[in-house]
Amino acid sequence: MIVWLASFPRSGNTFFRIALHRLYQVPTYVVYDVDGVAEQIGTELMDARDRPGTLDEMRSSPEVHFVKTHRQRDDPTIAETDRAVCLARDGRDSVVSWARLNTARYIGEPDYEAHFAAEARSIITRRTGGTASWGQNVLSWQRSTAPQPFWVRFEDLIAAPQKTVEAAVDATVPGLRPAEGGQIPTFDDLRGHDPGFFRAGKTGTHRTELAPDLQDLFWQQPESAAAMRLLEYQP
Repeated sequence: MIVWLASFPRSGNTFFRIALHRLYQVPTYVVYDVDGVAEQIGTELMDARDRPGTLDEMRSSPEVHFVKTHRQRDDPTIAETDRAVCLARDGRDSVVSWARLNTARYIGEPDYEAHFAAEARSIITRRTGGTASWGQNVLSWQRSTAPQPFWVRFEDLIAAPQKTVEAAVDATVPGLRPAEGGQIPTFDDLRGHDPGFFRAGKTGTHRTELAPDLQDLFWQQPESAAAMRLLEYQP
């Protein structure tokens, strides 16, 4: 059995994997050939492992496999009947976080903010690739009906991680029970582990970090505007 952990980048997927592993003592996997996050922050935080077989073999196994993906719902790796937990964050905050991560190598340079703004603009307007734009990505999962994904909002995950993760597991794998004594690290703990990756863990970062023209550009993307309205995020 596969349960997809689906999200646009920088929407809480890694924190969810960590909390999932700590509470249920299960490993996690990625759809990609290389788990870039695990290479950066270490495999032990979320028991990141290589896939034990093909996706079809994992899908037909009685054992549950939690697999991270940033791809859209119609990607050929995803079967129509696969279950999914979808993590959603205010798209403007996701853009800020991903652009900061992608431009970290320029920190300290005089033109750092110019690099950041260019990267943010590129993320906002991207239309191709498996991830596509924030709006395209989110809408592809919002329109899924077989079966309906379980949605996790970033702000709920940060405010009440145990309650939020347990609700997601109960909805997708009802027979799975938490292990005794599972402890989720605080975001401060994770920031101490890797401050470059675990940057803020807050909502509303776009208000101070994303220039008004870039916020306007974000809302000018039809899919992003539609997805924001469906998720009840306001301009």
